[in-house]
Amino acid sequence: MKAIIATTIFGVIMMFAGLMVNNKKSIVVIATILFALLLGVNIWDLATTSANMPDMFFNNMLRVEHYSVWFNTVMTGCTLLYILLMGNEIRKVGSHVAEYFTLIFFILCGLYILSTYNNLLMLFIGIEILSIPQYILAGSDKRNLKSSEASLKYFLMGAFSTGILLMGITLLYGASRTFNIMEIAGILHSDTLNPLALAGIMFIMIALSFKVSAAPMHMWTPDVYDGSPTPFTAFMATVVKASAFFAFLRLFQVSFNTLSEHWTLVLAVITAATLLVGNVTAVFQQSVKRMLAYSSIAQAGFMLFAILAINAIAWQGIIIYAVAYSVATIGLFAVLVKLKDYTYDGFNGLAQKEPLLAFAATIFLFSLAGIPLTGGFMAKYYVLLAVVQQGQLMWLVIFALLMAAISVYYYFRVIIAMYFKPGTPEMNGPVTGGDKFMLIVTCILVILLGVAPQLFLNRI
Repeated sequence: MKAIIATTIFGVIMMFAGLMVNNKKSIVVIATILFALLLGVNIWDLATTSANMPDMFFNNMLRVEHYSVWFNTVMTGCTLLYILLMGNEIRKVGSHVAEYFTLIFFILCGLYILSTYNNLLMLFIGIEILSIPQYILAGSDKRNLKSSEASLKYFLMGAFSTGILLMGITLLYGASRTFNIMEIAGILHSDTLNPLALAGIMFIMIALSFKVSAAPMHMWTPDVYDGSPTPFTAFMATVVKASAFFAFLRLFQVSFNTLSEHWTLVLAVITAATLLVGNVTAVFQQSVKRMLAYSSIAQAGFMLFAILAINAIAWQGIIIYAVAYSVATIGLFAVLVKLKDYTYDGFNGLAQKEPLLAFAATIFLFSLAGIPLTGGFMAKYYVLLAVVQQGQLMWLVIFALLMAAISVYYYFRVIIAMYFKPGTPEMNGPVTGGDKFMLIVTCILVILLGVAPQLFLNRI
């Protein structure tokens, strides 16, 4: 609750800072300080939240639990890392720099609601607070027609999926006569399941699949991620996606866990399609940025395993995956944004010109591919372990491992270009000492997630 209040206050402060401060660098510094303070508020919230007794707010519409606050804290930490890596790039997007940071604060407000909602109406409000600022950020580069196109596509598909979500909530309310997700779990029973409730569950599953870009509801993702300004694509593909997954997991674990026999197979098919479409299509991309868009779809397929598994490891899996994927992807986009050419050829010879950038990109690509001793490996291990312990869907686990092997090809294409192909990559600007320091810190985090994941799990 403290975090929701703080992020709203900091967002308003950021708006006033934009009116009073004309220097873009100063605005970035102010934003960085405010995000650091927000992380401090989350740590304070974590320290004061009971591990056994959840706190209820707004007539039981928000349920603040220890693992939810821990998720908020690590995602706010990832956002601070994103600001430190991308802050100078954000100020190059356009003239409304303070407003961009304000929108990011509001997105975090939506994240905090989605991690603590106890009511389907709060789920809807959280998704809208999370989504609307993204539509604006996607179209923030007014000099680029692709940015405006991305914003329009994102808005239309977002509005469409929101309509489906509301229909699902309406049907579920008609079957259970409550919006409270804890009460829904007690009212709906597997043996006497109301067809109205089943239809509502399917509508909600489809709507949330849109939000996390799961196939076949993924069609908006490549164009939106490719057309949006690169600094904002990094945030959309990581922290925002992770928060949508946490909301997805929260609803299906709490309200629909006893009904899993009715929706598991449908979600398993969606997971398999997501893995197949994301990985196979990424192989044929010529732009690294667009490849990362399809890669995010493939990574969504692995995160869906946490929803398929109705056990405690699923909660651990979604948090470790959210952190590992977010850190590695933000770091990789921080390297990408330094280059003018986003094609694979644009990376040719990067190891000779900027060896630290090439090394950092290699670590991040290793993590995304799931190579051992990186955070990505442990993330995949936990989500797959959650399903294996269920004792079902072993065919899907084997299929996921085959798709992970395919992903190695398109991730290693970038490494081959950087180290083994001659060329002189065109840089988008100077690589400062601060940039190099933050990339080293990000690499350390990726390795730390791989060798000591318990640091991120022992608080859950």
